[in-house]
Amino acid sequence: MLPRAEALPAPCHMACPAGIDVPSYLALVAHGRYEEALEVIRRDNPFAWVCGLICPHPCEKACVRAQLDQPINIRYLKAFVAEWVNNHAGYPCPKPEKPSGHKVAVIGSGPAGLSAAYYLALKGHAVTVFETLPVAGGLLVVGIPEYRLPRWIVRKEVESIQSLGVEIRTGVTVGKDVTLDQLRKEGYEAFFLGIGAHQGFKLGIPGEDSFPQVYDAVSFLRDGNLQGRRKPADRVVVVGGGNSAMDAARTCLRLGCSEVHIAYRRTRLEMPASAHEVEEAMEEGIWFHFLAVPVAIGGSPGQLEYLECLQAELGQPDASGRRRPIPMEGSNFRIETGAVIAAIGQQPDFAQFGENIPVGISPRNLIVTAKPTTQTNVEDVFAGGDAVTGPATVVEAIAAGKQAALDIDRFLSGDGTSSVFTRRRRAMVPFLPVPASEKIGTRRIPLSYLDPAERSKTFDLVEIGYSEESAREEAKRCLRCDSCIRCGACEAVCRDQMLVHALQFKEIGPNERILSDYHRPADLCITCGACALACPTGAMEYFEHQNSRELRLCGTLLNRLETPRCAGCGQPFVPQRYLDYVTGRSDATMGKMVLRKLCPQCARAKRAERFANF
Repeated sequence: MLPRAEALPAPCHMACPAGIDVPSYLALVAHGRYEEALEVIRRDNPFAWVCGLICPHPCEKACVRAQLDQPINIRYLKAFVAEWVNNHAGYPCPKPEKPSGHKVAVIGSGPAGLSAAYYLALKGHAVTVFETLPVAGGLLVVGIPEYRLPRWIVRKEVESIQSLGVEIRTGVTVGKDVTLDQLRKEGYEAFFLGIGAHQGFKLGIPGEDSFPQVYDAVSFLRDGNLQGRRKPADRVVVVGGGNSAMDAARTCLRLGCSEVHIAYRRTRLEMPASAHEVEEAMEEGIWFHFLAVPVAIGGSPGQLEYLECLQAELGQPDASGRRRPIPMEGSNFRIETGAVIAAIGQQPDFAQFGENIPVGISPRNLIVTAKPTTQTNVEDVFAGGDAVTGPATVVEAIAAGKQAALDIDRFLSGDGTSSVFTRRRRAMVPFLPVPASEKIGTRRIPLSYLDPAERSKTFDLVEIGYSEESAREEAKRCLRCDSCIRCGACEAVCRDQMLVHALQFKEIGPNERILSDYHRPADLCITCGACALACPTGAMEYFEHQNSRELRLCGTLLNRLETPRCAGCGQPFVPQRYLDYVTGRSDATMGKMVLRKLCPQCARAKRAERFANF
C-alpha cells in the first residue's frame, strides 16, 4: 500500500514528452487560479502558449476520462491560461538562480534551442543563442502558418525567455560566421546544437528540376514568412500527408489560389497529419487525392502544367507500420496544376559547417547522441530536437532542450553522471467539490472556430477558444488521476467485505480500474467509510458533518446521507440507510433487540437502566 502522501504520475502526465504535471494545472484552472496554473506548466515547458495552440496533445490520447466519454481538452487549456495571465498579470518568468560563472552557446533558436536556453538560464548560466535567420523562433516563426500560431505569440514567448538574461544573436551562422573553436576561445564551455531540420526532401521524379514552380514545403513556408507572401500559381498540388503538407496547402488557399490539391500515396487513415488539421483542410475546400503516387512533373518550357500520378493499392505494412502503397501499372492520371509543393519530409542542413561537421552524423543524416542523453561524440557538444530525431513535434523538441539543459548543467558542474529528467508532481491542489451528476454529465466543451469560408481568406487564428466559464467547466471534468491510481481497492472492500456493492468499476488496463457508474453510490452507499480507509492515496474521502455524511472521490460527491437525531439526547446519529444495513444483519442473530433510535451512548444508558430494573 502506498503512503497517502504519494501517488503515481497520472497517465496524461506520463504521456507528455515535456513532463508537464497536467492534473495539477487543470485543477488550478478549475479553481480559477490561473497564474499558479501557468507556473506549474512553465516548470516543465517554457512554451505554454505555443503548445496550447499547436501541440498534437499525446496527453489527451492517454486521458482516462476518454474511457467514460471524451478526453479533457488539455491542449487548449494551456493556451487559455497563457492568454489570461498575459492579459491580466503580464507574462512573468520564474526567477533564475544566482550566476554560476559558466557560459553556454546555443546554436539554433527553435523550440529545442530556446528550451535549453531557458532551463540553463534558470540554473544561473550565461546563455547566448546564435540564429542564422533574421528572427528568433525557428520553425515556430518560419514553418507554422499564422492561422495556427500568430507571430506575436511566439515573440511573447521569446521575450519571456530573454527576460531571464538570455542573449539572442540573429543573422549569425555558426560554422560560417564563427566556429565552435572561436567560441571556445571566447570562454564558452558547452554547446547545444538545436539546428532543426530545415532541408526538404525532393520527390525524385522526372521533371522535378525542370521547372521553377517546384518547391519544397519548408522553403515555401519559410520564404513566404520572411520575404512576403505570394501565391505560387493559380492551381497548386501539394504532395504529402503530414502537418507540413496541410500547412502548405491551407497557406496556398489563403494566398488566393483558386484550387489547391493534396496528393497522398496512402489513404486518409494512414495520414500522419493531425486529424483536426485534415478535417479543417477539407472544410476549407482543399481537394484530396488518396492512393496517388507521383511519377512525373511535366509542362512547357519554363512553365509547369501537370503532376502525373499512378493509382495505388495498399499492401503489407512497411517499416513505419503503415501499409505500403503499391502503384498499379497503367493507372496513370494527371492533375493539372501550375505549381507543385513537395511536403514528404525534411532533414538537417549541415551546409553551414562545410566539410567540417563538428559531431558524428548517422547514415540518415542526423546527429548521433548517446541516448537517453543529448551528449554527442564531442565532450562539450550536446544536441537535440529535429536535428537528432528527424522531423518530430514541437513538444518533443522542447523535451530535448530540457534534457540538454540537465546534461549540460551536470557537465559544467563536473558531475560525470547522466540522468533523464523525471516527471514530478508540481503542486498539491485541493479537490474541488463537484456533484456526481455534474461531473459525469458535462461532456467535452467544443472549441469555437472561424467559419471555413471566412478563415480560408485570412491568416487570422482559426481557433476562437474558450470563455473563462467554459475553461473552468472543461477543467472540472478532470478525474484527478494524480490522486486516484485506479487500483480498485475501494471497490473491493465495498463489494467483498461490506457486501454493499455500491461502487461499480470497469477495467481499463492491466491492474487498472475506474469508477464507471457515478449514480450508483447515491442509491446504494451506506456512508460507512470503509472505502476511504482502504484507499491508499486519500482519493476516496469520507466526511462526517453536523447533519450529514458524505463520500467523495477526488472531490466528486458520490453520496450524501442525512443523519437523524438521537431520540434520547438529540445529537446527530447515523443515516437511516446505514442503520438499516447494521440492524438488518444484527436482527438475524440477535432478534429485535437493537435500539434503533438511540446513539451508542444513549443506547448503553438505556440498557443499563433496563438491567438495573430487571
